[in-house]
Order: sequence, then structure tokens, then C-alpha cells
Amino acid sequence: MRLDHLDYPLPQELIAQHPTARREDARMLVVERGSGDLHDARVSELEAWLRPGDALAVNETRVRPARLELRRPSGGRVEVLVVRPDRDGAWRVLVRPAKKAPLGGMLESPDGALALEVIELGEDGERVVRVVRGDLDAALRAHGAIPLPPYIHRAAEPSDAERYQTVFARLEGAVAAPTAGLHFSRELLERLEARGVTRVPLVLHVGPGTFRPITAADPTEHRMDEEWFEVGAEAAAALDAARAAGGRIVAVGTTSVRALESACDANRGALGPAQGWTRKYIMPPYRFQAVDALLTNFHLPRTTLLLLVAAFAGEELIRRAYAHAVEQRYRFYSYGDAMLVV
Repeated sequence: MRLDHLDYPLPQELIAQHPTARREDARMLVVERGSGDLHDARVSELEAWLRPGDALAVNETRVRPARLELRRPSGGRVEVLVVRPDRDGAWRVLVRPAKKAPLGGMLESPDGALALEVIELGEDGERVVRVVRGDLDAALRAHGAIPLPPYIHRAAEPSDAERYQTVFARLEGAVAAPTAGLHFSRELLERLEARGVTRVPLVLHVGPGTFRPITAADPTEHRMDEEWFEVGAEAAAALDAARAAGGRIVAVGTTSVRALESACDANRGALGPAQGWTRKYIMPPYRFQAVDALLTNFHLPRTTLLLLVAAFAGEELIRRAYAHAVEQRYRFYSYGDAMLVV
């Protein structure tokens, strides 16, 4: 496929800088794959589009306050995004500007309590660092900021520490929120439960590569970063049981899709328990093994997220849905509105 088939013009004012006042007040474009029909709705009306017996697969990852401002011995400042633990107590990070963090270089907190040594260089600003003084977890708790996406053109505010988390966030380890889950309030979850829609937890710790644009002319040459996923035995059994009883597996977000499909890959096509590092990359054409409906946000062009949604709904239908969303002034990206594909 050609990436420019999924490009779209987007006025800057449609890129949401703040979430809606109440999560479920966000707008929701419903896309019917069978008929191709599009419906303008609200997230608060989600229960009208789901059926008793459906099961929501939700990502329980929690965003770490992963952005730190450190300094070099010369006093120059660098921004560090702490991605994940690495081997032997080291950490994998992204540094900006990367040239200020050479092999063997030292990075320190302004108060001197934390010192990191660069022990390995990677591409696109990636570094592996080891802690030579202090406690990195403690530094993140005390001084770390929530890493909002770069298209949100403002600094993180104290309120982002919670509003950039889903209501079911439990296991810390992500550097970005699974944004489809941001639309759920506890009240909406209670109404869905009363309707007979169950909620099944899984985990995929969202890494920075999730949002990295595809730069290769041939999208098949794009390489996904590793992300940790877990689909437990109880979760796999609950989702299988929902399907066997006639319900649908409704993935909340593309990260849930990749966790489910990775679990299927690990179990020879059947949905079963699995955990580990995944580079799952879904693009058209693709046969989905464990997803019947998808709640997602509107995604940046030329990203693996948009390719996944196009694989699920069909390229032509997604082009039409995005054109409709722009025309109707939907809000885009992480703090934006939702799209339900059924």
C-alpha cells in the first residue's frame, strides 16, 4: 500500500490541547464496516452501540512521570525521557539533544542527587544509562513530568498527571497513555456493566515508538520498537467465553489490539495467555484473530496506528471517515474525540 493514500489535511485548531471537561462528553464517530455508514454520536452513548455479552479489552498500563531535565558536567541542559528498565539495572532512555549525551558522558539532576552514565548509544537519540549516584525512580517521583505528545504545544500541567491516565490504569510502565481509554469515566463503566458488557484487563506498556512516523518509502520496511505485553490466563478465558456466547471482543485502543494479536501469535492463532516483548506491526491486509470491534482515537498520518485502523476497517472507509471527521470539526489525537469501528 502507499502511505499517501492515508494522508489527510488537518487544520491545526483541530489538534486537541486539553481533554473535554468530562471524559464521556467527547464526540464519537461510529463507523459500520458492513454497511459503510457513518454516525455522529457521543462517547456517553457508547452503551447504545454495544450489546449485552460484549467484552471490553482494556489496557491497564499507567504512564510514568518519565520526562526529566538533567544537566551535563559543563552545566548544559538536556531533556531525558525514561523509556524502560534495561539489563543489569540499566535504563533505556531518549535524550534531546542526543549529541550532548556521548558514550561515557555523565548526566546529573540539578541538585546533584542523581547521576547517570551513558553506556550504550542507539539510534534517534536512544541511550542506555546506568545509575552511578542516587535513585532514578525517586528522581522521577520528585521531579519527573508526564510526557505529553509533542503535538500538544504546552508544558505538562499538574492536572495532566491524572487526566493523562485512564480510569483503569494500574501498572506503571508506559511513556504515553493508551488514549482510547481516556474517554471512560467510572460512571460510564458502571452503566456498561449494568448492560451486561464486561471489562477484561490486559497490559501493553506503550513506548515512544508507537507514535513514531513511518519514514521508509515502503511501509513494510518500518521497524517497530519492542513493548512489553501481558494477556493473563483469566483474561484470555474470559474473552474466549464472551465470543463463544455470541458476544464481541471490543478492543479499547490500538495497544489492546496489538496485545491480543501478539497473544494469538504466541498461541498459534488461538487466543491464549502470553507475555513478553512484542514488535507487532499490523498493516493492510491483515486477518484479525481476536478483535471484533475497536474503539480508538484519530491518529496522525503515516503512523503504524493509522495503518492498524485501516487494516481493521478498510482503507477506503477510513479515508472517508477521516474526511468526515475533519469536515465535522472533530478533535484529533491524544486528547481528542473517539471513533468506534463495528
